Amino acid sequence: MSNPYLLLWLEGPLQAWGHDSRFGRRDTLAFPTKSGVLGLLCCALGAGGEQRELLARLADLDLQLVAYNPQNAPGGTGTRLPLLRDFHMVGSGYDEGDPWQTLMIPKTNEGKKAVGGGTKMTYRYYLQDTAFAVALQVPEGESDIFIQALRDPVWDLYLGRKTCVPTELVYQGCFADSTSAFVEADNLATFKGKVERYRVLQGEHDGEIITLNDVPLQFGPNKRYRDRRVTILQSGESIE
Repeated sequence: MSNPYLLLWLEGPLQAWGHDSRFGRRDTLAFPTKSGVLGLLCCALGAGGEQRELLARLADLDLQLVAYNPQNAPGGTGTRLPLLRDFHMVGSGYDEGDPWQTLMIPKTNEGKKAVGGGTKMTYRYYLQDTAFAVALQVPEGESDIFIQALRDPVWDLYLGRKTCVPTELVYQGCFADSTSAFVEADNLATFKGKVERYRVLQGEHDGEIITLNDVPLQFGPNKRYRDRRVTILQSGESIE
């Protein structure tokens, strides 16, 4: 029996899928990364630390997704909704004389006071009012474990960042192939008044091909990734 696909529905007011960010500017990719989706799965399992063995079993399996806009999206359904930019002051307003409050003030790697008093300005970007149907291929013998974890997660699930809470059940079914998974996703999207905007396929197909460094090999403090080629197909384009 071939490896099945889990259908994950990622929907919320805000999502943020970091790909190439720095502390002062937290960007978001236009769609979920593979590392973000597998991180969500690890949260459901309560799997902390490096998780190298688990990630090795999932690294080469397929991941496809469809992005949906509301039917009444500004500018039309084919237009990308504007990003939300949130300005943060990290470490400001704390009493340096209080031993507990001082723990909240950023410091150097040596634990010393940073230049400029320790306060850091950051800009954080978020996707707005977008939904994604993700078809995640998993090892056939482990699908039941993943399904149970997604139905009753050990840790909270979030859409890229912990501030981004899903507003719909994430797990939406297990299917023999991605085509069947996306048929169910289209039914859910129609019920919710959403229309397809584009698809992202793993591998090289006819369409816009890009390289992402988003296949996690190791989580934990010393994260490691490798590249993945994906193809972006706008709504209406055929798969070759």
